Amino acid sequence: MDFTISSQALSSRLQAISRVINPKSIYPILENFLFRVENGRLTVTAADNDTTLEATIELNESDGDGQIALPAKSMLDSLKEIPDQPIRFQIDTDTYSTVIRYQNGEYSIIGQNADEYPTPAVLQEEFTSFSIDSLILQGNLSRTIFATADDELRPVMNGIYFDISADGATFVASDGHKLVCTRNLQVQANEKSSFILPKKPATLLRSILSKDSVAVTVEFDSRIARFSMPEFSMVCRLIDGRYPNYNSVIPQNNPHRLTLDRQTLVNALRRVSVFCSAASGLIKLKIDSDSVDISAQDIDFSTSAKETVVCQYEGVPMSIGFKASFLIDILNNTPGQDIIFQLADPSRAGVIVPAQQNEGENLLMLLMPMVLND
Repeated sequence: MDFTISSQALSSRLQAISRVINPKSIYPILENFLFRVENGRLTVTAADNDTTLEATIELNESDGDGQIALPAKSMLDSLKEIPDQPIRFQIDTDTYSTVIRYQNGEYSIIGQNADEYPTPAVLQEEFTSFSIDSLILQGNLSRTIFATADDELRPVMNGIYFDISADGATFVASDGHKLVCTRNLQVQANEKSSFILPKKPATLLRSILSKDSVAVTVEFDSRIARFSMPEFSMVCRLIDGRYPNYNSVIPQNNPHRLTLDRQTLVNALRRVSVFCSAASGLIKLKIDSDSVDISAQDIDFSTSAKETVVCQYEGVPMSIGFKASFLIDILNNTPGQDIIFQLADPSRAGVIVPAQQNEGENLLMLLMPMVLND
């Protein structure tokens, strides 16, 4: 089996799918890429126990179809050192010896029998499907991944909840302290359905999504989901369980509205949070009609900091506490220049939304407050 391919095209695809490989896998075959040549195209596969990533590349030339498993580390390390040029693979399918020839030299690698490589899980006969633009999917994944939990006792919280209906798609993530809920009216399915995508495949999917607008086909049943796009595809196991009723957590009556510049607030929080207590990370917001006093103190080390930020506030003066790192995370993942805090009282969750929402989208972030000592 011989074929010729662009070194840069192959290297970039291998780099993209290699993130799924677990270096501590109990199955040695999963430390390899699966190379499969068919009809003038090369499909490269990487997998762990739960997720399979595939990339497809057009070949410059090919002679014969077939497949082989090649060591991932050797392939990644060797190809990234070759400048962009056509490289030729000559593979002996009987001995699995592989010679990679480039302009001024060659590599020799021993592969493995590809029949040992696991095949991706297959969807059941009855499954749900919908199509979503890659930019929309990438944006919603980016806004929710940071809010997922790492909770062994509640595994359903360790992923992103996709709630799909004829009216739109809602993406939700929460770790019990913060919650992100983003809805897009441009994504629709023929029937109401849902699934929970684990954090690792969600992160992998975000990394391989095209930076240009392309259609992504999503197909899922009760066990697995498949994401298909022109150059990549991913099959992954879903989290089994019932996601909590996220709508019941979002407070419906928050009469006090605080509007301020997002980046100004982030910069102030970063400066002041240096002086937070290491144990609690508590930061205090004292809100008045036209300013917010941001303060923190560490009693154990007798240090403190305070900064004032200009704002617009409609409501009664209030002091409320949040964990600084959580609030900074939320603000960093909220788009736009200005943000709006919707508040009720210091004991209830604060709702944060962009002052200007994108057309057809509705983004809401929620953060539980912390108890103030004074």
